[in-house]
Amino acid sequence: MSKICQITGKKAMVGNNVSHSKRRTKRTFEVNLFRKKFYWVEQDMWISLNVSAAGLRTINKIGLDAALKQAAAKGYLYA
Repeated sequence: MSKICQITGKKAMVGNNVSHSKRRTKRTFEVNLFRKKFYWVEQDMWISLNVSAAGLRTINKIGLDAALKQAAAKGYLYA
């Protein structure tokens, strides 16, 4: 499974390591991702999500149900 946040859709970016002599080599910027279980009150069930730190803040701000609806509308959720 790839490292993609199921709430925000964040995924790894590609960039350059730049040395002191300005040589550039490719590198990846990984996502700060967690496998976390949430209790979904509306469905009366536990769900597991791959969530980034920004996704956790989104869930805390707007709630789990609203965050899941928003992510489903944008196509970020997968089984």
